[in-house]
Amino acid sequence: MVMATGDSQRLLADALESVYRRYNHRRLVPPDPLQFVHRYRRAADREIVGFLAAMLAYGRVRQIEAACERLLAMMGERPAEFVRDIGPAERRMLAEFRHRFTAGQDVTDLMILLGRAIREAGSLEALFKAGCRDDDATIFPALERFCETLLEWHVAAAKGPMSRGFKHLLSSPRRGGTCKRLHLFLRWMVRSDAVDPGVWAGVAPAKLIVPVDVHMARLCRLLGLHDDRTVCGRTAMTITRCFAEIEPTDPVKYDFALSRIGIMEQCDGTVRPACKACELSGLCRRRPAARTIEKVGMLWIHGHP
Repeated sequence: MVMATGDSQRLLADALESVYRRYNHRRLVPPDPLQFVHRYRRAADREIVGFLAAMLAYGRVRQIEAACERLLAMMGERPAEFVRDIGPAERRMLAEFRHRFTAGQDVTDLMILLGRAIREAGSLEALFKAGCRDDDATIFPALERFCETLLEWHVAAAKGPMSRGFKHLLSSPRRGGTCKRLHLFLRWMVRSDAVDPGVWAGVAPAKLIVPVDVHMARLCRLLGLHDDRTVCGRTAMTITRCFAEIEPTDPVKYDFALSRIGIMEQCDGTVRPACKACELSGLCRRRPAARTIEKVGMLWIHGHP
């Protein structure tokens, strides 16, 4: 369901700008895993930390924070060099790591792939941009090529079947999910404002796809931007097109701010006293019923599928 043009679209645009002004501030980044990217100055470290933090961004917020803290402590001050030069000693240390169903071997295997990307392409940015085409309408084809390259490397090097933990840590967009964590990583790398560091150059923000998680899916349904009950990649594209009608050069602009309404204000789509102060109050289709839990793809999570 796409938002109608005219007055309703202008009202939505004004409300989104108000939400952006209220929430899109660096001080509101924690506990988002983006906080870990901001700790580093070198672009090489930022993209590695960003990729790992985004891939680990499933589960409860505090679990995600703790997992990222543990992993970065193991990697030291130069994470890019750590993954580039990973050896037996680093592998033994990483064997102790675990985050829910991501085991130490899973994250080690992922780091080996990231290290190969640095050695062969120079950076994750260079590997990603090698798959970009000028005639691609969105970032999706380039993301698919990027992930398939990494997965092909993994299959070629693996001595057995791919573990369940690794399949979740790095999945292909071809599977049809929202790819929330991958699109989250790309938002961090490509966009540049008070929140997003904009580490990469030469990738157009206009081609980004909205990272759709529980909060974004719920809010966009309340705003009439989609009607899907089971959220998938098609839903993410529908939502992105709606935002592109308002911000064609930056359709992902409102992602962080809108997510704060769910994470910080704990909006669950039902009528609550807090709704009176919400910039979206006059536009959303709130439910008077009790709180429900929504399913995003095959994942039940907080914040970052």
